[in-house]
Amino acid sequence: MRSTRRDFLQRAGALALGAPGIYGIAEALAARPAYGAAAAGRLPAEQHVAGSLRLVRDNGIEVVVPPLHHQVVTARLRIDPTRAALRSARSELESALLQLERRYGPAPGGVDVLVAWGLSYFLNYLPSLADATAFPRYLPIDLRASADRASADGSVFALEDAITFPSDPPELVLEQNDVVFLFQSDHLEQLSAGAQSLLRRLDGMFELTSIRKGFVGGGFGGGKSLPKRMAIAAGVPGAASIPDTAELFLGFTSTQRASLGAGRIVNFETIPGLTDQWPNGYFRNGTIMHLSHIYEDLERWYSQFTFSERVHRTFRPSLDVKPGTLTVREGPRDVLSLKRLVHEGSTHAVAGHSASLQPTNRVQRSFVDNYGLRVKKGAAIMQRADFNTLDNPFFWTAEAALDRYDDKPAAGVHFIAFSPTSDSFARIRLAMDGHYPNATTLPTWWGGPHQSGEGFNSMLRTTHRQNFIVPPRRRRSFPLAERV
Repeated sequence: MRSTRRDFLQRAGALALGAPGIYGIAEALAARPAYGAAAAGRLPAEQHVAGSLRLVRDNGIEVVVPPLHHQVVTARLRIDPTRAALRSARSELESALLQLERRYGPAPGGVDVLVAWGLSYFLNYLPSLADATAFPRYLPIDLRASADRASADGSVFALEDAITFPSDPPELVLEQNDVVFLFQSDHLEQLSAGAQSLLRRLDGMFELTSIRKGFVGGGFGGGKSLPKRMAIAAGVPGAASIPDTAELFLGFTSTQRASLGAGRIVNFETIPGLTDQWPNGYFRNGTIMHLSHIYEDLERWYSQFTFSERVHRTFRPSLDVKPGTLTVREGPRDVLSLKRLVHEGSTHAVAGHSASLQPTNRVQRSFVDNYGLRVKKGAAIMQRADFNTLDNPFFWTAEAALDRYDDKPAAGVHFIAFSPTSDSFARIRLAMDGHYPNATTLPTWWGGPHQSGEGFNSMLRTTHRQNFIVPPRRRRSFPLAERV
């Protein structure tokens, strides 16, 4: 790309960081809780562990309330791959992050920012360390995947490139960004200003590739939530059928406390024997972040299926709940074994999305983790931070043709998930398509990708995907640069 063209795009991207676009409507619509001054306590060692999210009860079930507004920024590096440049950039980035945190305080009342790194950063900027350790030998090793795959050198690494899955469309883009920033806040103006000020201060260090915006907000107090209001304002087909208090476009609550991995469960080092990061790994207190964009066919979802049929495809085919219920129990007692899953699916000729993930995303037998905490059978592992979007597929992109950008709003989700390794996420995602680690596949009633028996996976179309490593907070800025 010619320099003038690239510079023009970067100026446009910088402006887009602070531009609310259609999401400006959300600031007026959102009913935010009142917050006092943010506590000055120490932030968690993990970037991905939220410090102070609210808990509410809906339908008698405990629900985590995520921040209302979200912004994801992906970028490539524009610095020289030298020791001096890396160390200078490391110091500059960390100083900018600390300044943002001091200015706003933590989310949800303030602004949280998470920094994660793609394989291309390590490959291109850290081909080897000062002690001669070559890429990728310094990355965390996935001990379980290494044993299962019986790799030639005995090592499968916790961070791997994203892959395609059976239900993916052929046009899926597997991205290769060097870095990603995730901003979260209950205040859109603070979030936009924080993202813009951080990246502006670091001008010249990063070349922006995409900006992705969105929101999540359930009307747990009885008021109309953001998803329906925003979808109607955008003129999205099917918007009128979204339940008034829905947390997400597809209607059902997804942040039941029991359905999300708790505390440090997704850390590299927490589950005994999963990686080599316990007790003193460089990336201890870190994790893997999966990022993808997914379109959602709301019109088909609400017109083709009754409420009960949507329950069956979202949770499990044998489940009956009161009409209009949005928050459904997802505790350990509700977990189906793979054998039960196959039996229920065969009986009803339909797969429940949540149930299909449970054999890979729920603890199969109780254990004590490396921190001495007992993790009960049926507990969830993966943590999610996904949010609704009207991006099509992104709010802004440096490569409009490649990304098939359209300025017409479209219903979708920017899906963000934290898991202990890339392989852990792949196992869960394959289960969503009916494939399991023991070579079990769901029977012929499954029907294949995008068939009506597949659960709400048939309403989804993924456009972009990438995996990143989330370092511990103390090493979030250019990890390993100090060892070059």
